Amino acid sequence: MKITINTDPAVSGTEITVNCAYLTPEVEKIISMLRMLEQKMTGIRDGEIHLLDIASILYIDTTDKKTFLYTMESVYETEMKLYELEEQLEESGFLRIAKSCIVNVRHITSLRADIDRKIRVTMDNREQLLVSRQYTKQLKERLGI
Repeated sequence: MKITINTDPAVSGTEITVNCAYLTPEVEKIISMLRMLEQKMTGIRDGEIHLLDIASILYIDTTDKKTFLYTMESVYETEMKLYELEEQLEESGFLRIAKSCIVNVRHITSLRADIDRKIRVTMDNREQLLVSRQYTKQLKERLGI
């Protein structure tokens, strides 16, 4: 893969052009990652609505019928349901790891085998989440292990 970057002070905005013989899964992944940089999501904290970059969300969890977005700095609540977020964020690097949890695989630091064929993942913020047996295969496939 060849990467060329042209800088020009006269250019007012950033434009990215992808030249390829045909669309491969790798090219689609690059395009998806670029689109993720532009995506925003709203989260509520202390009665205020905050705009969050999707890339900054480490994981999403549901507790007591409430859905929370976890970033390095804070926790936000969202009105969206977990299944809605899963559908919306699947192409942005998020993956369900349990009945009540979706993770951004780009923020996984390490994996460790746990009891009963489960996997314990450590996130960038050092929090550990348990991947249920039902979702271990998908996680391993996504990470290429």
